[in-house]
Amino acid sequence: MQESATRWGWTTVLLHWGSAIAILGLFGLGIWMVDLDYYSQWYRDAPHIHKSIGILLAMLTVFRLLWRVSHKRPAAIGKSWEIRLSHLTHGVLYVLLLAIFTSGYLISTADGRAIDVFNWFAVPGFGEWITNQEDIAGEIHEWLAWLLIGLVTLHAVAAVKHHVIDKDKTLTRMLKP
Repeated sequence: MQESATRWGWTTVLLHWGSAIAILGLFGLGIWMVDLDYYSQWYRDAPHIHKSIGILLAMLTVFRLLWRVSHKRPAAIGKSWEIRLSHLTHGVLYVLLLAIFTSGYLISTADGRAIDVFNWFAVPGFGEWITNQEDIAGEIHEWLAWLLIGLVTLHAVAAVKHHVIDKDKTLTRMLKP
């Protein structure tokens, strides 16, 4: 099913939920892996998985943005202020994602090494552009990740509010096209 005036299509629904699963998984993995010590068997594997999924999510997000601007969207549901806030929130979500991808790239490539994505392909590294790049980008990456999760939580609460309180189709049309 394609997008219509009242429904999201399968592609949009799959992009949305695939991104949601990846974002939550990356956040959980990121929180867990920063406490690993050198002797943990996951010390090298967890960052490799985190980086690989992060690169794939970055590619998916670029595709999703292209998809979004090239396909019509169903009419927004809600009061005018809710619709404006929804558009602003979605825009900020995309900006945060792109900034997180950039900071993650700067962390991972500060030493000049490429990012290997599940041994499928590598994203080249350009080395350190600023002094202490890895630490600065790491701080930014962490703060942006927390902001993203906060906004994702707000996004989810708003969807549930539309479903439970407003009893409209905002949530259900993203669950089943």
